[in-house]
Amino acid sequence: MNSVNNVFVELSVVLGKTTLPIHQLLKMGRGAVIELGTKQDEEIWILANNVPIARGEIVVQGERMAVSITSVLTASDVNTQQS
Repeated sequence: MNSVNNVFVELSVVLGKTTLPIHQLLKMGRGAVIELGTKQDEEIWILANNVPIARGEIVVQGERMAVSITSVLTASDVNTQQS
């Protein structure tokens, strides 16, 4: 068996980002809502080991959330994202 097949990659999905003052963060408690800069129909980022590799959209499968890949970044796209 090829040893590469035994390598695991951590995948993450970034729904959005925001910036807010620390005093606002410190006042938050259970039920607080943090607004993200992403619109409802906007594509989200898919990361492999914290490196952007694709874009996608959130889908619901049964009772679970999933991500449908809409585009895969090329090697030059990945290099641009990292710099």
